[in-house]
Amino acid sequence: MSKAPRFQQIKQFLEQQIESEKWPVGTRIPTEAELCEQFSVSRMTVNKAVRDMVNEGWLERTPRLGTFVCERKAESPLMDVRNIAEEVRARGQVHHSEIVSLARINASEDVAMRLGLRLGSDVFKSEIVHFADDNPIQYEIRWVNPRFAPEYLEQNFSKITPNQYLVSACPVSTVEHTVEAMLPSEPIAHLLQMDTAQPCLLLHRRTWSDNQLISSALLYHPGDRYKLSAIAHL
Repeated sequence: MSKAPRFQQIKQFLEQQIESEKWPVGTRIPTEAELCEQFSVSRMTVNKAVRDMVNEGWLERTPRLGTFVCERKAESPLMDVRNIAEEVRARGQVHHSEIVSLARINASEDVAMRLGLRLGSDVFKSEIVHFADDNPIQYEIRWVNPRFAPEYLEQNFSKITPNQYLVSACPVSTVEHTVEAMLPSEPIAHLLQMDTAQPCLLLHRRTWSDNQLISSALLYHPGDRYKLSAIAHL
C-alpha cells in the first residue's frame, strides 16, 4: 500500500484518469461524497485533493453542476523570484509593510497537509500587507514549521520580510511556485484596496531546506499593479 498521504493518493488517482484520457476534457469527475466513500477518508481530505487539482489547472468547478476535467492552465516557470522588498526597491519605490497578525497556532488539517505535519502541531502563522510607496501590492499569508525557524515570531517584520528571515535562518534548497488568476474575497480586496470584481494574481509558494518543507505561503497581488517575470539561463 502506498505510504503517500491520503490526499496525495487521491490526486494521483485523478491525474491517472486524466492523463490516460479515461476522463477526457469535459468529463464530470465523481462527487466529493463518492470519493470519500471510495477512499474511506474525510470530506476535508477529498476537498484538499480536488482543490489542489483545481489550483494546478487539471479541474474546474462549476457551481451547482460539479467539477470537470479542463484544458490545463499555462504555468510560468518562475525561476529566481526575488522577495517583495527587493522587487519594490528595484523599481525605485519605497517598500513598507503592515502586520495583520503574527501568532503560534495549532495546525488545522489543511495547514498540516501544507507543511507535512501532524494535525494540531505547533505552527507559526503571519499575515502581512506589503506596500510600494502607499499602494498595497501583496497580501502574504505564511505558515512556518517552528523546527526550522524557532525565532520567527520574534522578528520585526516591519523591518525585514519573512522571506529574507527564512533565507538567513536556514539554507533554502528548493522553492516551488504556482500561479493562478482569481477574484479576491471581500477581506482580501479590502486589504489590497481593490474591488472584488478586479482580478488578482495568487502565487502559491513552498520552501524547502535540505529536502525538509519549512514554509508554505499564499501571496495575493492586485492584477493591475503587479506582474511576474522570470529569466531562464539555457
